[in-house]
Amino acid sequence: MLAEVGPRLRRLRQERGVTLAALSTATGISVSTLSRLESGGRRATLELLLPLARAHRVPLDELVGAPEVGDPRVRAAPQRRGRMTVVPLTRQPGALQAFKLVIDPEEGAPEQRTHEGYEWLYVLSGRLRLLLADHDVELRAGEAAEFDTRLPHWFGPAGEEPVEVLSLFGRQGERMHVRARPRGAAD
Repeated sequence: MLAEVGPRLRRLRQERGVTLAALSTATGISVSTLSRLESGGRRATLELLLPLARAHRVPLDELVGAPEVGDPRVRAAPQRRGRMTVVPLTRQPGALQAFKLVIDPEEGAPEQRTHEGYEWLYVLSGRLRLLLADHDVELRAGEAAEFDTRLPHWFGPAGEEPVEVLSLFGRQGERMHVRARPRGAAD
């Protein structure tokens, strides 16, 4: 990135029709230093770049060619997996994974499964039925559950309507900690 600073400075100065002498006067940087910066004979420092950015009226990012900050929105395409529509909300494999799930009701008896990992579920809308080993729990919008996925489990709509869930899934031993209120808050 720094190797391109010199040519970028020269291009910017020339596009604006400014001489090295005029830029030297505006910035207080000697003509020889400016020339060496543009040719790559001198390494750019913050002390040199700040007055140049002010003189050219450009952000410092533009002088150093910092990459643009990408669009922060997650634009994952929904995927259909059986009775679920899954929207991945994270992109890095291996770490904690986040998903939005829309689960449709299904016919037949629920079938519990086990696998490595730890899951945290938050009900966004509808009612969620969670079978966890011998427990049969119903969660409503705004409620959450977390469990070790090595325990036999199944979850889906508690009625005839789909349920929307935020799911955080982590590797074995990686637990999610969600506080209902800050530490020290009175009960």
